[in-house]
Amino acid sequence: MERLGEISLSTKSAKHIRDKWRGKTWYMVIAPPFFGNIELGSIPAQEEKMLLGRVVEATLYDITGDFSHHYLKMAFQINQIDGKTARTLFKGHEYSRDYLRSLVRRRTTKVDGLFNLVTKDGFKLRISVSALTLSRIKTSQEKIIRDMMEKIIREKAATLTLDQFVQEMVLGKIASDIYNQAKLVAPLRHVGIRKSKLVAAPAKLPKFAVAPIVEAEAPEDEELEEDDEAPDEEEGATEDDDNTEGIEEVAQE
Repeated sequence: MERLGEISLSTKSAKHIRDKWRGKTWYMVIAPPFFGNIELGSIPAQEEKMLLGRVVEATLYDITGDFSHHYLKMAFQINQIDGKTARTLFKGHEYSRDYLRSLVRRRTTKVDGLFNLVTKDGFKLRISVSALTLSRIKTSQEKIIRDMMEKIIREKAATLTLDQFVQEMVLGKIASDIYNQAKLVAPLRHVGIRKSKLVAAPAKLPKFAVAPIVEAEAPEDEELEEDDEAPDEEEGATEDDDNTEGIEEVAQE
């Protein structure tokens, strides 16, 4: 009798689990239109509203099919459900830790720049740029390189929409422009935008991009990660916590 009771209890438990999954619907998650609406995967949910605000991660390799992009981690936030399709908004990107560590060498200088930007169509981004030199350089050279970073980044943001800016950022076009100028100041081994985050979006968004889900306001000032060098005082911006998932919605400037 006791063993029969155990079997009966186990059967009920398994049935409960099966019923729980049977009630869920699978939704296909796709990247934003400027990434070609590439399928990122499928997610189950009992209700559509439970998907809104979820963050889906992928690598740039998953989108482009180019293995050289495997080190770039991308984040997309689900903000619209269209039938069985979950549309997303670009949330940010970053280098993988292993790749970032592989770039660092002894007796070299790592020049970091952290900037808050507003794109042509009113999206606010926080961008982290890194330049690694072939040898140690002077503090004055670091400042010149950092100023070049800021000038190029802000000029790009002022003339490009979010779609255009993100494409040039993750595919290396902006980093290439910085490299071509900064190499005149000091020999460089690598220049890249190692991290970005969408901080705020305009109230009126383009087609297929509804207002993002607000979960928590992005903090203004927090410390950089331990692996990163602190920026100079002239930069006037600090990097926020990776765990902050909310995107603040602001009026179009």
